[in-house]
This record gives sequence, structure tokens and C-alpha cells, in this order.
Amino acid sequence: MILEHEIPSGSKLYFGNSAKIKREIEKVASDILYSKGFEEIVTPIFSYHQHKSIADERELIKVNDENNNSISLRADSTIDVVRIIEKRLGRNTEHKKWFYIQSVFRYPTDEQYQIGVEFMGESKLSSVLNIAVDIFDALEVKPLVQISNMMIPKLLVSMFDELTLEDFRHLNIEKFLDLKVDWVDKLVYLQHEHQVDELLDMVPQEIKAELLKMKNLCDAISCKNSVLAPMYYAKMLYYDELFFRVIDKNEVFARGGRYKNSELSSVGFAIYTDVLIETKAK
Repeated sequence: MILEHEIPSGSKLYFGNSAKIKREIEKVASDILYSKGFEEIVTPIFSYHQHKSIADERELIKVNDENNNSISLRADSTIDVVRIIEKRLGRNTEHKKWFYIQSVFRYPTDEQYQIGVEFMGESKLSSVLNIAVDIFDALEVKPLVQISNMMIPKLLVSMFDELTLEDFRHLNIEKFLDLKVDWVDKLVYLQHEHQVDELLDMVPQEIKAELLKMKNLCDAISCKNSVLAPMYYAKMLYYDELFFRVIDKNEVFARGGRYKNSELSSVGFAIYTDVLIETKAK
């Protein structure tokens, strides 16, 4: 029996203090983003293209349209924002810097509010990572920035038959160490920018190039509270190179990275509003 006051598990209810904090977070973020030249977009809740963003389609909440085409509730905003701007609104705007404040939905009833940023046609991840840092600074939140590079797991899988991307998704440290390759061991334990130089003379040239991208990103960001995580692999389908997470006490406050839609390279991030609300309400 479902009582009249019950709401589905995983769905969100904001009232009183939580609603006030949510509005304050959104106001701080939107003011900063407008000052940086971003414009706001609100995308449709229903989408035909969510399978291009989500690695596990079982997480999609699917229905059918009037012509019996499969559609799903918005589970991720990034590709929809880029697709709509590039393909649908392209004749009406040349603007490339966009942000959104909206929910995403995962099966069965999980709802998550996000503040997202997409800088279309931009390849420098520092251009948006520094904005994320500005937003957290303005909210008086001091989390850790973890920098990764999706190319490193892909290259390692191509070099070692024993490895799969699933090993990186689940951080199968034991399997990495079982390779008994000195430079792979050092990659596993790499955390700080100053450790990169020691590795550059040991690793293959392809890995060296990707490590230098990570080091250069560290140099380019305004937040010095950062670590490197070269063995981390994101579950999203579209991130293809540099990637970051903003973390505090095992909670993820934000994720972002570089990605491609068709041939267009872009950078962006999403801040998870609900985690911030819980943190600031304590």
C-alpha cells in the first residue's frame, strides 16, 4: 500500500532550508557563469539520444512517442545541449558558451539536480575547470580536484592483452600490479604533479604525451588542492581525454572533461547540486 504522502525512492523534495540553499547555490553559480559570458539553456526532459551518453542503457527510463519511437527521460545533459545548439539552433545563434540548471533521471526513480557548463569548440579543459573552482570558492567549499586522462587507460589496454577497460572502471589495482612492469606500478601510485617528471623517462612515448597533458592542466588551474589519478576511467561514453572530479570525503561534487560530438571538440562539467545542499545544510 502506498500512502498519500509517499514519494518514490530516489526522487527529490526541497522545502524550507534545503530549498533556500538550493536557490542560493544556483544564484551564485549563474551569476559567475553570466559574468564569464555563458548563456542559459533548458533542454527537454524527453530525448531520443540518451543512449549516446549513457554507458549502461538499463539506467535509462524509457517510454514511446506518438509514433512508437523509443524516447527516454533526460539522463545526461551534455550531448543534448551540444546537439540542440549545433543542429537545431545553429542558424539562430553562434554562441558557444552555455550552462543549464536542471535534473537528470536514472532508472528506476533516481533524480539528480545539476548545474552544468558546456563550452563548445573549446579544447582547453582549464577554461572551464577554473570556473568550477571559482564557483566552489564563492560557495566557501574547498574540495579536492582529481585529474585523470581517459587516453591512458585506453593506451594501456592496447599495450597489455591482460587488461580491459572494466579493470580501470573498477580500479582493479591488483591486476595492474600483477603485470610486474615498473612504470605501470609507478602510474598506479602517481598522485602529485612533481612525481610526473620521474616517470617521463620510463614510460612509452604515447603515455608520456598524455602525462604531460595532465601536468600542464595542473599548472593551468587556480586550485592547488589537486591530485593526479591516471588509472581512473569515467563511465560516460563521450569523454575522450582529460577529465576531472571534484571530491570531498568520498562525495563527488562535480565531474567534467573534454569530449567530442561528431568532429566538434568541447569541454564542460556538471556540479551535483544535491551533494552541495547536504554539505552546506550541516
